[in-house]
Amino acid sequence: MGFGTIFFIVVTVIVLYQLWTVLGRRTGNERPPYDPYTRNDQNGAASPGNVVTLPSRRLPDTEPVASSYEAIDKLAEPGTATNTELRRIKDADPSFDAPTFVDGAKIAYEMIVTAFADGDRKLLRNLLSPEVYQGFDTAITDREKRGERMQSSFVGIDDAKIVSAELKGTEAYVTLRIVSQLISAVLKPDGTVADGDPETVVEVRDVWTFARDTRSRDPNWKLVETESEES
Repeated sequence: MGFGTIFFIVVTVIVLYQLWTVLGRRTGNERPPYDPYTRNDQNGAASPGNVVTLPSRRLPDTEPVASSYEAIDKLAEPGTATNTELRRIKDADPSFDAPTFVDGAKIAYEMIVTAFADGDRKLLRNLLSPEVYQGFDTAITDREKRGERMQSSFVGIDDAKIVSAELKGTEAYVTLRIVSQLISAVLKPDGTVADGDPETVVEVRDVWTFARDTRSRDPNWKLVETESEES
C-alpha cells in the first residue's frame, strides 16, 4: 500500500475512536427512543365518531391527591355543589379531566348540530342516548315529509361552561351551557324560506347534559338531555 492509503487508514481509525469515546458510551442517563405512536399528553381531542373521549391513562400513584382537583377548581368554585360532584366523578374515574371534557363536548356539539341539519341519523345514533335520538329522528322525519331541508352553517362557539354535575351510582352526568353562533334556515321544496334566515348569524344558547358510566371501558359520553336557554 502506498503512503497515502496508509495515511487515510490511520486518520479513519483515529476519527472512529474519537466518535466512540463521545457517542458510544452509555451513562445511564440517556433518554429513551422517541415513539411517535405513544401519546404523552392527557389532553387529546375527541377522536372522529366519538362524543367525548376521556384520557385513558390514570394519575401516577405518587401524585398528591389535592393536585388532582386543581383543574376542577379552575372550572367550578370550590365548595359549590358542582365542584363537589365533579370531584366525586374524578374519584370514581381518575382519568376524568374536566378541561378535556369541555373541549370534547364542544366538538360533540358542533358534530351534533351539523348532523341534525344534514339529517345524518347514523352519526346522531352514535352521539345521542336512545331517548334524545328519538326526538331528533322525529324532527328530521317531519322535515322530510314536508319536503323541506335545513341549510345550516356552524360559525363557532363563543362560550362553553360546566354549570352542574352529578354522580348517580356509577353514572356521571355533566351539564354545560353552550353559546354558539349559527346561520340556519329551513327551506321549502320551492327554495323559499320556511323558518330562519340563510344569511344572518344568530346567537344560540343551549344547555346540554352528557352522561357516561364510570365503570365502562368505553370512554365516550353521550348526549342525554337538551334544553334551549332563552335570551
